[in-house]
Amino acid sequence: MRILFVSSEMAPLAKTGGLGDVVSALPQALRALGHDCRVAIPLYKQIKDQYMNQLRFRRWSMINMGWRTMYTGLFEMDVMGVPVYLIDNEYYFGHDGIYLDYAFDIERFSFFQRAVLEALGEPMGFEPDILHLNDWQTGMIPVTLEAHYKSHDYHKDLCSILTIHNLKFQGIHGRERILDLFDLPEKYMNESAVLKDGVPNFLKAGITFSNRVTTVSPSYAEEIMMDYYGEGLNGILGAQRWKVCGILNGIDSLSYDPATDRALSQNYGLKDWREGKAANKTALQAQLGLEVNPELPLLCMISRLSDQKGVDLLLYVADEILAMPLQLVVIGTGDARYEEGLRHAEERHPDKMRALIEFDEGLARKLYAASDLLLMPSVFEPCGLSQMLAMRYGALPIVRETGGLRDTVRPYNKFDGSGNGFSFSNINAHELLYTCQHAIALYYDDRAAWDKLVESALKEDFSWKESALKYLDLYREVLRENGHPEAAERVENPPLEPKEKKAAVSRPAKMTADNAPAAAGSSAAANSCEEAAPAKSPKAEKQAAAVSAAGEHSKAKAVALPDKKAAKKATAVAKKKAGASSRSTGRSTSRSKNSGSKTKKPANPGE
Repeated sequence: MRILFVSSEMAPLAKTGGLGDVVSALPQALRALGHDCRVAIPLYKQIKDQYMNQLRFRRWSMINMGWRTMYTGLFEMDVMGVPVYLIDNEYYFGHDGIYLDYAFDIERFSFFQRAVLEALGEPMGFEPDILHLNDWQTGMIPVTLEAHYKSHDYHKDLCSILTIHNLKFQGIHGRERILDLFDLPEKYMNESAVLKDGVPNFLKAGITFSNRVTTVSPSYAEEIMMDYYGEGLNGILGAQRWKVCGILNGIDSLSYDPATDRALSQNYGLKDWREGKAANKTALQAQLGLEVNPELPLLCMISRLSDQKGVDLLLYVADEILAMPLQLVVIGTGDARYEEGLRHAEERHPDKMRALIEFDEGLARKLYAASDLLLMPSVFEPCGLSQMLAMRYGALPIVRETGGLRDTVRPYNKFDGSGNGFSFSNINAHELLYTCQHAIALYYDDRAAWDKLVESALKEDFSWKESALKYLDLYREVLRENGHPEAAERVENPPLEPKEKKAAVSRPAKMTADNAPAAAGSSAAANSCEEAAPAKSPKAEKQAAAVSAAGEHSKAKAVALPDKKAAKKATAVAKKKAGASSRSTGRSTSRSKNSGSKTKKPANPGE
């Protein structure tokens, strides 16, 4: 298969959280299984600054966006064996930072989505079978693809998968501005298509018009159907439950490996983890000015500082946690009130706590290796990667039972010694405190049981291989439903050798504690991808759902023709004659202008 990932982030080029890690690791896993998987992201200033000598210029063109005519450059580079296409525009992406002002971000990522669609096929030299889209920054691609391309017989066989990494962020803006930026016909501006509560919603549009919607864990796929977790989209998701499934994220187990990680003071594995973690702990304690004592349990929190991450809970009981014989290190940035709250906690406990209001990946890796426990008391957590990374380094997670945390952390069972961490159910600060007390008591009182838990965590396999196979099954299902049995089985490139996978680019170095609702109970069954398709006639049910969700326009699209091949052939000629000349995206114009591409290349793209 040919798969193009479209995302606002990809590690190590541009990363603010787990999205960047996923878009880096999953394409590598798919290529290792023999499929031609590539990535498209914006060419941010930070990428130009660090990797300019690795960028290969492909072309330039002009894109019509309402009254604007915008330059777009297309560059290419290889990142750990994966071809990556980078969309260039200094006005939109020549800034420090990946995300800027929200209103400006709407325009920036509107441009990005239009530019990706214009680059498909001949400009890229790549026509995918599947567009794998990620979060709201790519949510308008399926509807734009239908309105401006498929309706004129371009990319008519292309299917799209939308992955929701965090439902909280949706891409919402005014009707007139989105009409201007995407030049959409009025028939798409209704509640059955792009609008949610009267305004355009990027994520809602992606859910409605994509072929499938995935979330990053089975539990999260169920949670987003509920009022509390659904962020206003639970009704829409529930109506299209048949297309929603959860596939657990993996981690880059080659990069995050305590046996080879160069950031660590001492490498270690399953056989020598005690000595390795003790050496890393004492080195970090010395670096941070804490008491150097390998016997003191070290707790860490490596997180974006937001209400989602449960920082409120930690701050509420921080003094009680620090009353125990332990040390606490928090690293991350985010809301100012949380940054200040953590600084004040450090001021009250300067000998036992460090609040590092920054993010340094190398330091984060050292902290995973040095820590005994990882705190992750999230209010909600679509998947979470920190708990899996912590276990990879032998740090036991303390998590709230939600989303991917519930799917990956098995709480310690004192009766049989099983488990790989600790957990609590409700969004309650004292449940967090009691769980910490329970874990610290086990650390001091029963080291044999503790060591068994650590070894269980170290043996966990959270690599991308299993998840990649599930994604491939989903891709094949979608392609078959849309008449592409040959594409479903096609293999484009041989599996990569391990050394090739590592090549090309190296990594640069208000809720109260008591009034929040409880987590969804374990009775909510995991929404697996095997359950995503209807039991009978998936295509027929897809068509019926499309009729219900997208009104008369979608109804016309969903009706199957009696003789599909004859109909396609008969209508293609008519569409090309009638529609190609009036196509609103200006594709022919941009291609004619491309004849002078190299003379228009920016003299200094890094400015």
